[in-house]
Amino acid sequence: MDKFDERRRLQRLHYNWPVWFAEDFNDVLFQGQMSDVSTGGMSFTYHRDHKHLWAGQQVTIRFSVPRFGPENDFGIANFTRTGHICDVGSVNGTVNRAAVQFAQPLPFDPNEPGEPVSQAREPEAILA
Repeated sequence: MDKFDERRRLQRLHYNWPVWFAEDFNDVLFQGQMSDVSTGGMSFTYHRDHKHLWAGQQVTIRFSVPRFGPENDFGIANFTRTGHICDVGSVNGTVNRAAVQFAQPLPFDPNEPGEPVSQAREPEAILA
């Protein structure tokens, strides 16, 4: 799966939390596991028996990422993003990995500490 890393322009946070995705959030949601995330996109793994994804397909993804503050504090920011599948590859016989480019970037870089979490103002994010 090294081919995913070869084309990435932004540093990514490797993060293994659940994601939920669908072409339309009014339909059935499928669960996957985030592999990594940046301001502009993410990759995640999913069971190929549950869902077939392809390059160019539009998906909506719900996910959470840590929001690190300058004093080693952190919160969790929850997002729903629409994007398109850039690439899909096989991890093994039952699991695929999809790379997604977001239509709208995240309002902060998950790799960088930001303002103190208690003062963060992310209109789309819910900080816990």
